[in-house]
Amino acid sequence: MSSSPLFYQAGPAMPEVSHARGVFLWDTEGRDYLDGCSGAISCNLGHHHEGIRDAMLAQLDKVAFTYRTQFENGPAMALAQSLVDMTNQDLEKVFFVSSGSEAVESAIKLARQYFFARGESQRRHFVSLRPSYHGSTLGALGVTGYQPLEVPFADITQGSIKVPGPDFFRRAEASDDAHVRELLRQTREQIEAAGGDSIIAIVLEPVGGASTGARMVNKAYLEGVRELCDEFGCLLIFDEVLSGVGRTGAWFAYQHWGVVPDLLTTAKGLGAGYYPVGALLCRADIVDTVMANGGFQHGHTYAGNPLACATGLAAVEAIRKENLLDNVAIRGQQLREGLDALKARFGFVGDVRGIGMLWGVELVQDLSSKAPFPAEANLFARVTALAKEEGLLIYPRRSLDGLAGDHFLVCPPLTISEQEVSLLLERLSVALQRLESEVIEPLMASPAETNA
Repeated sequence: MSSSPLFYQAGPAMPEVSHARGVFLWDTEGRDYLDGCSGAISCNLGHHHEGIRDAMLAQLDKVAFTYRTQFENGPAMALAQSLVDMTNQDLEKVFFVSSGSEAVESAIKLARQYFFARGESQRRHFVSLRPSYHGSTLGALGVTGYQPLEVPFADITQGSIKVPGPDFFRRAEASDDAHVRELLRQTREQIEAAGGDSIIAIVLEPVGGASTGARMVNKAYLEGVRELCDEFGCLLIFDEVLSGVGRTGAWFAYQHWGVVPDLLTTAKGLGAGYYPVGALLCRADIVDTVMANGGFQHGHTYAGNPLACATGLAAVEAIRKENLLDNVAIRGQQLREGLDALKARFGFVGDVRGIGMLWGVELVQDLSSKAPFPAEANLFARVTALAKEEGLLIYPRRSLDGLAGDHFLVCPPLTISEQEVSLLLERLSVALQRLESEVIEPLMASPAETNA
């Protein structure tokens, strides 16, 4: 048992961090780590960014906290307008929160209250994908599709209608187009079974995060989902907590495909790891309907406080001033080419997928069948530990509904340089080489364990 009063999830003992700068962190023993996953895909501008530091200090010298029902504050108003502009006015209203889970929770509640205000209280179901991840609060967990997270709370959450999401790596159909048609058919079937007029919204990630290892959608799929929402009169919610604020090379991932949601959530990169801030963006008519019927019955103490919004505003301004969307495109291509080269070198790397600076690497025991490694081998954890020993941080999870499969995310800060991408790939290559020799080869030489 650890003597520390802190507890998080189960896992090995961790080094104590000392300091950080740029894409590197150092522990108290003097070892450096290249932050290949931006912490939890949130430190999008790296560590010790002087512009953000200066903006936070300047705001601290004015006022750190005001409550949203007592004062407006300049940083909140400016950041809200900036977010609206980032959507090209696709979404005109903003509600601030402190985290991604809170943003999704807010979207769920606003969508429900919108229909309640319209006299459509029979709409009580959400549709979401399996696998997916939308947060850890009970409402957000209800639309999450990742079994280990769901099971302990299944009987106290309002679960959504789960439908399969795109998986172009493991699809059974003959083509991507056929795969999309089948997914949309199954989604329609489940909506009709529940009753089309009972659906509040379809919730999805335009680019998958931790639960899917950056699985991609395509334009045809998003257009099909948008058409289903319009046909059944429900809303479309895009969860861009992870993919938003420049991570994919656009301000928001949906802009790559031109399919506009009714509500959008974002967080993580909005505060860039410097201060907790997230946001719900939505169409003005949704807000107008709710506000005309008693107001939005929801809120959080720290929502929209000046320090949080000054931090978020500084992060957005840094992305603009430093032309980081361009850097994401250039360095993202370098990263993709490097990951593809590793895939060609290591037969157990089954798939490399993603966009911009959001990449997933899925591991397989057999490339032809795409069979995963035995779940008990915990390759996702083993490769992460080996990478850390080599001075590289990556972000692991299981690919197949949290029960099997292994993947990790490679999502460095948007500020990463050409030389730092090369170093990331070098350290990852050594980690994969060690995984092969120290874990996979012994595993494959043990039929009893392989067949367990």
